[in-house]
Amino acid sequence: MNFLRCAVKHPSIALIDAATTLRELKQIHAQLMYGGVTADAHLCGQFTAAVALRNPVNLKYSVWVLDQCEAQTLFALNSLIRVHSKGPTPHSSFHFYRRILGSPDNLRPDNFTYNFLVRASAALPGGGPGPSVHCAVVKHGFEEDPHIQSGLIFMYAEIGCLGSCHRLFSGIASPDVVCQTAMVSACTRCGDIDFAKKLFDEMPERDPIAWNAMISGYTQRGKPRDALELFHLMQLEGVRVNEVSMVSVLSACSHLGALDQGRWAHAYIERNRLKITLTLGTALIDMYAKCGDTRKAMDVFWGMKERNVYTWSSAMNGLAMNGVGDECLKLFSLMKEDGIVPNEVTFVSVLRACSVAGLVSEGIKHFEDMKLVYGIEPQLEHYGCMVDLYGRAGRLTEALDFINKMPVEPHAAAWGALLNACKIHKNMEIGELASMKIVEIEAKNHGAYVQLSNIYAENRNWDSVSYVREMMKSRGVRKLPGCSVLEVDGGVHEFFAGDHRTHPMSKEIKVMLDEISRRLKLAGYVANTEPVLFDIEDEEKEDTLSLHSEKIAIAFGLIRLNEAVPIRIVKNLRVCWDCHQYTKMISRAFNREIIVRDRNRFHHFKDGECSCRDYW
Repeated sequence: MNFLRCAVKHPSIALIDAATTLRELKQIHAQLMYGGVTADAHLCGQFTAAVALRNPVNLKYSVWVLDQCEAQTLFALNSLIRVHSKGPTPHSSFHFYRRILGSPDNLRPDNFTYNFLVRASAALPGGGPGPSVHCAVVKHGFEEDPHIQSGLIFMYAEIGCLGSCHRLFSGIASPDVVCQTAMVSACTRCGDIDFAKKLFDEMPERDPIAWNAMISGYTQRGKPRDALELFHLMQLEGVRVNEVSMVSVLSACSHLGALDQGRWAHAYIERNRLKITLTLGTALIDMYAKCGDTRKAMDVFWGMKERNVYTWSSAMNGLAMNGVGDECLKLFSLMKEDGIVPNEVTFVSVLRACSVAGLVSEGIKHFEDMKLVYGIEPQLEHYGCMVDLYGRAGRLTEALDFINKMPVEPHAAAWGALLNACKIHKNMEIGELASMKIVEIEAKNHGAYVQLSNIYAENRNWDSVSYVREMMKSRGVRKLPGCSVLEVDGGVHEFFAGDHRTHPMSKEIKVMLDEISRRLKLAGYVANTEPVLFDIEDEEKEDTLSLHSEKIAIAFGLIRLNEAVPIRIVKNLRVCWDCHQYTKMISRAFNREIIVRDRNRFHHFKDGECSCRDYW
């Protein structure tokens, strides 16, 4: 009998649906008992399955009903395995599997039994008894079932066994679309994105799951441009787009800072009447915030009918990272008034907000409340925020003392926050210590070497500068090239430090760079060459500075974007001192709003000022 097409024959059983209450179920059950139906093993099994499958809330009652049946059917037991495999207690599926094996009626597990058991295994830590289930599948001759094959591939992908996925897939003579999709999903989950794309391209038929897996894979593996390109191709082929697709697309827009494409994605959601679920709404908030448009992020936030702790935390994080610390803290108060209990992510945003707003005492109180009031054990990120809080306020000795008293081993981010503070407040002694600590923890952290070298260079300690260079060479550490991304008319343009000649508009960019230089010098700009004392080799210091990636991107933005449109740039590294001053002066000289998202935070430049107040 086909499990999925087993028809319900009794009219009372047909009445059961997702809205049926427990009281109504008991009434139906009483009627069936009065009519002698529960004595029929087949109908009793159907009633058990209907209760379990149509409303899992009544799962306990369905198990009780099953225990009252005079005989238990494979259909009823498979139904309970199926429901548990999808629920919060997937391990319970194996209890009913053991009932099948020990059945007095000599029941034998079928392909549906193992399909659901594989699903249950995938939901358990480390795959649970998955390998044993795989052996049972082979033993009972179901290894050729395409649903079981795809389920096994998915299960091994969940526990990170990509080799097992490959062996399974290569052993299938003619894999169908379900198995091919499972393999694409497995490869994207485990990081083998190139093989996933090769397999995806070879698929004669691609379902929405395969498309979503590829788009999500590209986004998670740091290839947002590929994700957006694939999404556009998905639309051209007329594939149905759902919430999963759009969450990945919005995440890709967030990574790139591609606001125009993010706006288009939002319009697409509204045009196709996709429901703004908690997940989708949170993704929209995150996208707008990471593209620097906090006003629109908050419009989405307040427009949502339902908000959970992640929605609130995402909105708060967007405000904090954009330098609006006071607004973030106000939102935190509203969140608590709304009865939402904060979590670890929430407190990262709260501490960041206190830091950018300069509220040291309030930040200390929130940090203490985490454990005392909410029972949340601070994590490394929270400790890093506290170091930044002290450091930003110039309380460097307290910041160092806080690091030394951390109950866990201080991480590179904590020392990095201290180092940034030392650069701001000109404390070379503690700054040197912080740099050395970072190098000890992360031998390949190129930024720490550069910072340490710059500290020595600013003190004209050239022997130590040379020592750091040699240390980098001996350890094989290379400075990561600066890269800035700018979106214009829906297209994303990348610019690398020192390279503006490869762009199709290189001549126009060079002319604009010269015009910027002319205007800024008239306004009193003098290049701060200190940050490049380590970086340069043969070129002049000022020429090197003029070709930092964000400067090239800004020049391109001034050429291509309307004066009323902000220039939005995403940079892979921290903005240097000279570029920060340079951008402030451009915003005044050209009367332009410029928004730069660097590795640490947002900088909103307008009228010669920056939202970070010259601390980042």
